Amino acid sequence: MLLEALIACAGVSMRAAAAVLDIPIKSAEISAEGDVDLRGTLGVAEGVPVGFKEIRLRFDIESDVEQSRLTELMELTDRYCVIFQTIQRSPKTFVKLNRVVS
Repeated sequence: MLLEALIACAGVSMRAAAAVLDIPIKSAEISAEGDVDLRGTLGVAEGVPVGFKEIRLRFDIESDVEQSRLTELMELTDRYCVIFQTIQRSPKTFVKLNRVVS
């Protein structure tokens, strides 16, 4: 689910940045993959962390612009993709339980 959210966010961010930079995109395919040790997620091995060890995001873009413009596009995409920036910064998180009595 995290990788799917990352791909969706990166795609929207890339299209918005391309519009701002006036970069025509003929086609774009965005993919993500990551490494996770399922022993941690499944709770079958103590000390194995839950979550991704590494995430890789890939853009295959067809455009007639020079490489320097595509590099600029990727920089803006990275900067403004909320999911990507959230993963990079690891924000403080809180969990609260509210008991509802019926």
